[in-house]
Amino acid sequence: MGDKGFSAHFSIVCFFSIFVTMHLVLGDLSYSFLEEMERGSVIGNVAKDLGVDLRTLSSRRARVDIEGTRKRYCDININTGDLFISERIDREGLCGKKASCVVKIDLVFENPLELHRVSLLVQDVNDNSPKFRENLMKMEIRESSEKGSRFSIGVAHDADIGQNDIQRYILQTNEHFILAVENKVVALVLENKLDREKQKEINLLLTALDGGSPQKSGSVVIHVTVLDANDNAPVFTQAVYKASVPENSPPETLVITVSATDADEGVNGEVTYLFGHISGEDASLFSIDAKTGKITIAGEIDFEETTSFEMSVGAKDGLGLIAYTKVLINIEDKNDNVPQIFLKSLSNPIPENVATDTEVGIINVQDRDSEKNGQVRCSIQENIPFKLVSSIKNYYSLITTGQLDREQVSYYNITITATDEGSPPLSSSKTLQLSVADINDNPPVFEEQSYSAYVSENNKPGSTLCSVSARDKDWRQNGTVIYSLLPGEVNGASLSSYLSINGDTGAINALRSFDYEHPFLKENYEQQL
Repeated sequence: MGDKGFSAHFSIVCFFSIFVTMHLVLGDLSYSFLEEMERGSVIGNVAKDLGVDLRTLSSRRARVDIEGTRKRYCDININTGDLFISERIDREGLCGKKASCVVKIDLVFENPLELHRVSLLVQDVNDNSPKFRENLMKMEIRESSEKGSRFSIGVAHDADIGQNDIQRYILQTNEHFILAVENKVVALVLENKLDREKQKEINLLLTALDGGSPQKSGSVVIHVTVLDANDNAPVFTQAVYKASVPENSPPETLVITVSATDADEGVNGEVTYLFGHISGEDASLFSIDAKTGKITIAGEIDFEETTSFEMSVGAKDGLGLIAYTKVLINIEDKNDNVPQIFLKSLSNPIPENVATDTEVGIINVQDRDSEKNGQVRCSIQENIPFKLVSSIKNYYSLITTGQLDREQVSYYNITITATDEGSPPLSSSKTLQLSVADINDNPPVFEEQSYSAYVSENNKPGSTLCSVSARDKDWRQNGTVIYSLLPGEVNGASLSSYLSINGDTGAINALRSFDYEHPFLKENYEQQL
């Protein structure tokens, strides 16, 4: 039987998709709200402010990205467009005494990639009370001290800022001292001379008040012991000391040495050093030698946590007179953080007929270090039909560079390597597997170009004459072959009245008994077979 007797039918459906990706960084959004708001509190509606409908938030997988921290301070409700608080926000923990506390977040849309930079201005609330370094402050003052003598005392500290910070001090009324506050330096001023024979000890109550509403306060008792002449307080060699130290410096690393002298002799001139006001956390990072004034590292210094420290250091003589100086410590960055790779989205699997230059994934890289130590280059291996294209900020797009063929390669292991600019550089890698989806792009192919079959006359109807076989390189349904006979006639009679084919196996069967002597059949079978 010739080619006209039968053939395999198949269908090819081609899916051709063109992806056009626009990378846009649009205008900033800014929201201002109070710290310590409850979780779930709404601080703004990004859908309204960006002028997009709610369906866009869902279809473009809108989300909030926050760099440089493991905390997720806010999130977006894609059903309402509301930007809401998702974690407790403590302004003091975030920004300390900075006048402005701004958290930068990214609002990311996909398909196409679009980035909105959002500034969260965290407003201070009066949630901290003024605190003195100690509950009892001891001073020793000579009875020979002249009227108008000034005695510096430790100031209070309030973690809040602005009006919520300390606004004034109040000294409980007494007959000997008044309070003087100038340039944030608090001092007792002797208004009436002391007489040790009349009063050896004096207790004064000093109160610091902030300007919040409601107002908060903190107090300290100043215990004054009246002594004989200690005429001179220690004097530091510098009003401000400045130093720099690399992060991750080992314990006992010398930061700086402060020095003060006292003109008095003996016990009155012996100077010891101590920290003035310093937060509990900072106190665990530094230590001071009381005799030498050497300030050394005591804990782990991390530039990514704090870039500088400011502390007060006191010099106290043997009878209690004390002077203060300021120490500013700058922390130098080291390349101690490995770049991190985040897979933000991935189209997986991708059809093998995907167009060249199609974006199939979005990669974000982050490095907590600063300047060159935090500048990251991202790359993938060669000899694969993909490339990384730098997009916006620290985002990269994974782009196809050539035609894919599932029958040749069904999946790709793509290794992404991120390397910073530090010296020596640090790097990290992430491997993702990208599968190639099959399309029906291969026709069935017969194992032979033609088939011949012979049959004895008077055969039984239903007997098998021969079998044909074809293969298809495609996968599953696309590679399944179904056999059928092409329509035809034998001298006016339908071919299907004589022969049939099994659509699954390719077996060709006789539907009737053949008679070789029948001239009509003989002639036609000789033509067909």
